[in-house]
Amino acid sequence: MSAPPSPDDGLSAADLAAKYGLSVSGARPGLRDYIRQLWGRRHFILAFSQAKLTAQYSQAKLGQLWQVATPLLNALVYYLIFGLILGTKKDIPQDVFVPFLVTGVFVFTFTQSSVMAGVRAISGNLGLVRALHFPRASLPVSFSLQQLQQLLFSMIVLVVVAVAFGSYPTLSWLLVVPALALQFVFNTGLALIMARLGSKTPDLAQLMPFVMRTWMYASGVMFSIPVMLKDKPSWIADVLQYNPAAIYMDLVRFALIDGYGSSNLPAHVWLVALVWSVVLGVVGFVYFWKAEERYGRG
Repeated sequence: MSAPPSPDDGLSAADLAAKYGLSVSGARPGLRDYIRQLWGRRHFILAFSQAKLTAQYSQAKLGQLWQVATPLLNALVYYLIFGLILGTKKDIPQDVFVPFLVTGVFVFTFTQSSVMAGVRAISGNLGLVRALHFPRASLPVSFSLQQLQQLLFSMIVLVVVAVAFGSYPTLSWLLVVPALALQFVFNTGLALIMARLGSKTPDLAQLMPFVMRTWMYASGVMFSIPVMLKDKPSWIADVLQYNPAAIYMDLVRFALIDGYGSSNLPAHVWLVALVWSVVLGVVGFVYFWKAEERYGRG
């Protein structure tokens, strides 16, 4: 006896999926739904960033002290080489150079660490990506948040250095908050871009230290760009001053250091910082989202 005809006979797979509300497993959601899902995982993002931060130095005897000691030791090395040996400090008042240098190292390290963590965000967590279903952007966002938390620890030392060299708290110090907020959005967008690139090209993690070192030397971490390039065509200094790493360093220096006035800043610096933040944040997020269904496969 033959089975009675099914009402689904003759329907294609696509028609059946539409009829019963089925969707492809792991398919990329719409951008609005993706943002909603990401917001729904905000507690996971925060907890994951805190866990990674705690585990980062868990095997070291000094533990979390290395969060501050590492950039501080880097600043000391740069002071010895650039300040004493190469003499770049002669172009900047003595009471300004040390906080100028330490601020530059700490703020640039924030971007550098976010980029390096972003490169490995997917490729270094494939087990998690393949085992659980969640918005993959949670990982690079969480790593950027981890670096922000680490910077906030370092800011304690930065404040001590600023006060030790004669820069005392004023209302201008509050400008650090919007400056770092804009830098965080910029860093997150850049981390999202690097996470997508690094998910398919793991060797990128080996190349990025050289790229970041070049970017650091071009951003005026250890010297004043206008002073160092005063004998060069003005457009070179303009290009270097308007690069985002230099912009965010200058904003924090301006906020914290009494001797670092507005004359050291390029024109429309806050507008430029906002544009860099919004453009990289939006472009990075959309670029990462477009490959959502491909992460962890292959």
